[in-house]
Amino acid sequence: MPRGKVEIGRKAPSFHLAGTGGDWTLAAALGSPLVLYFYPRDNTPGCTTEGLAFAAAHAKFRAAGATIVGISPDGVESHRKFKAKHALPFELLSDPDRQVCERYDVIREKSLYGRKFRGVERSTFLIDADGVLREAWRKVKVDGHVEAVLAAVKAL
Repeated sequence: MPRGKVEIGRKAPSFHLAGTGGDWTLAAALGSPLVLYFYPRDNTPGCTTEGLAFAAAHAKFRAAGATIVGISPDGVESHRKFKAKHALPFELLSDPDRQVCERYDVIREKSLYGRKFRGVERSTFLIDADGVLREAWRKVKVDGHVEAVLAAVKAL
């Protein structure tokens, strides 16, 4: 999968991944707004808080016509357990090779306890019904983020 440049106002990079509901493609999701959020890892404090925040607002996103999908490098089985444990009402997609993460340019050098590594930077993308990227949030802080994304969906 070639690395694409993600730019607001341009078509979002297409992809196909396995997820908690089976195979999933960006092309099949078009026709309504899509909130695509990338997160580092299942069952970690920040990722759980973010997932629960999107879950709490899920009905508002649906009412606005939008679909929410989460992506991380974790495997499908990990995603299934994470989704069930927290009753997340949306699909979680597995990107173990980080190909989609690379296409959306969310892999960054990070540091944990002085050790440097490359990992997923918490990021969210709003894609319109035609597949055009309309908003991008990077280095996401969970507090207030879901509300900002919902406001952007409603503004489409």
